[in-house]
Amino acid sequence: MTRTSVASEGQPDDTSEPDTPCVGVCSTGFDDVCRGCLRTAAEVGRWVEMSPAEKRAVWARILAEGYVPRRRD
Repeated sequence: MTRTSVASEGQPDDTSEPDTPCVGVCSTGFDDVCRGCLRTAAEVGRWVEMSPAEKRAVWARILAEGYVPRRRD
């Protein structure tokens, strides 16, 4: 499922991004970071409660760490 991004003026822009970085490959191994989406267990657990700003911060971090968005078909 995707959602339309909202530009700073409050109007939708032409890009869309997944609502969640989850790709259905949930594995934290020996640390606290999911190998599928690079979120911490705490971030995964709180995702539905996070504000849009908190989600953007997580997206920025995981993209900087090398997360490559994938489509789930």
